[in-house]
Amino acid sequence: MKLPVLAASMLLASVAMTGPGSSAAAQTTVGQPAGKPFVWENATVYFLLTDRFNNGDKTNDLAYGRKMDAAKLRGFMGGDLAGITAKIKDGYFKELGVNAIWLTPPVEQIHASTDEGTGKSYGFHGYWAKDFTAVDANLGTEKDFRTFVETAHANGIRVILDVVMNHTGPVTASDPVWPKDWVRTSPKCTYKDVPTTVDCTLVENLPDIRTGSNANVALPPQLVAKWKKEGRYEREVKELDDFFKRTGYPRAPRYYLIKWHTDWVRKYGIDAFRADTVKHTEPGVWKELKQEASLAFEEWKRANPSKRLGNLPFFMTSEVYGYAINHGRSYDMGGNVKVDWLANGFDSMINFSMKSDAAQGYEKLFSSYSKALQGPMKGYSVLNYISSHDDGSPFDPARQRPIESANKLMLAPGSAQIYYGDETARLLNIEGAEGDAKLRSFMNWDELAANAQRGIHRVAEVREHWAKLGRFRAAHPAVGAGVHQMLASNPYTFKRTWQKDGVSDRVVVALDLPNDKAVPISVAGVFNDGQTVRDWYSGKSAVVKDGKVQFETPAPVALIAQD
Repeated sequence: MKLPVLAASMLLASVAMTGPGSSAAAQTTVGQPAGKPFVWENATVYFLLTDRFNNGDKTNDLAYGRKMDAAKLRGFMGGDLAGITAKIKDGYFKELGVNAIWLTPPVEQIHASTDEGTGKSYGFHGYWAKDFTAVDANLGTEKDFRTFVETAHANGIRVILDVVMNHTGPVTASDPVWPKDWVRTSPKCTYKDVPTTVDCTLVENLPDIRTGSNANVALPPQLVAKWKKEGRYEREVKELDDFFKRTGYPRAPRYYLIKWHTDWVRKYGIDAFRADTVKHTEPGVWKELKQEASLAFEEWKRANPSKRLGNLPFFMTSEVYGYAINHGRSYDMGGNVKVDWLANGFDSMINFSMKSDAAQGYEKLFSSYSKALQGPMKGYSVLNYISSHDDGSPFDPARQRPIESANKLMLAPGSAQIYYGDETARLLNIEGAEGDAKLRSFMNWDELAANAQRGIHRVAEVREHWAKLGRFRAAHPAVGAGVHQMLASNPYTFKRTWQKDGVSDRVVVALDLPNDKAVPISVAGVFNDGQTVRDWYSGKSAVVKDGKVQFETPAPVALIAQD
């Protein structure tokens, strides 16, 4: 049922509600090389669990009476918002070429632990919300969050906020279940069709929000009591009253959540959402969220002209578990129902097949991705990854092939998601941890500082390789957004070309070059004889002759452009 959005729809007429492929998508911004715009199709996204990344303030390591009594890697470990900010200021992300940070939900989590059969677990990961309107004290304060966003923006880095529309946190003695008109606590999903994927709980004791309901509901009593205790009940209620009056929406559960999620955009200038558990809600919910988030973003940009990064519209990427790039714009939900998620508010899809597709050779991988993105997916993009916080089958789980991992992820068509520690070969199978906890160890800063050995490589060497590819990506939208074409098979060489809104970009990349000698690389049809080009990997320049270029210093990779 489509419900009226009164003032919102009028205001939207002046908002750029375009996908990333629109003319509005090419914007030169802070931290972006002159003349080369940031485009989401070429974004390098650094995904981190805030609690696992860097501890910038040890005074907030344990909040709300939490204890250090969790099972291995299932409790809070001290990472916080101040820690991310510190690394931005240190230049860590800029050195990697990162231009977007995706952090797990910073909202206040259930206070107590649960027992999942693997021992006590806490909501360190951010997906067990207690209050969607507050920053979890283990991660810091509202001031810390604002400082993080403003520091990111000042360094040319966009912020992607992870949002959960599907569920609350688990029920514990101190974290009671939300009212029955807000959530369902059964049945458990069996994932056979839409009803058994949407109208159900993902797992036991994870209440499912009734996102399909249009019935008015009152605020949960525990939230009322909490806000009154914190002295903000009247303000929160007034804001809700204003929201429902403006939009004409009923006071149904999903609209409360839409208001709460988009407040983060309106208050802090969040640039994008990564939507969690997307296929477990009705598709139209996300379109409604995108509409309100876009309004909030435009409002924030107007109020903060000196802090915004260009004038791109609000962006959303989708976690539809199991989605692969070859699904294009049609995802099979079972029961003869297929959904085009990109028609429901999303600009990008997380590509779950990259970690297995990466087993292919370079040309098969790159050409098939380019064909998909320049064909059925034209105007949209995918977010590729090789490891993540909940994928138990990453590419190269033992971290023995970190150079190949970087080449395939960072040079594949589409945007790239670096999962924290991909660039430092952080281990993904920690002894004593069970399930997805293995994937969530603390960032291995100690190994980077000590330049530890990982297989045949050193950690610092691995990170530098990732950084060179990342900086090249950041400077050249053609890498992720351009059209791919192979130029030579030995050494394997390809070109990427990109053009939009009067701006063009072209690059040539050669891989698996010999380490002991410099070899000629074909650039014919991309760069002309007599032109000087630069290799971003070695830092050397050379002049094109007979359609080829040869740099004086041997390097395993050549990243060639005319800068």
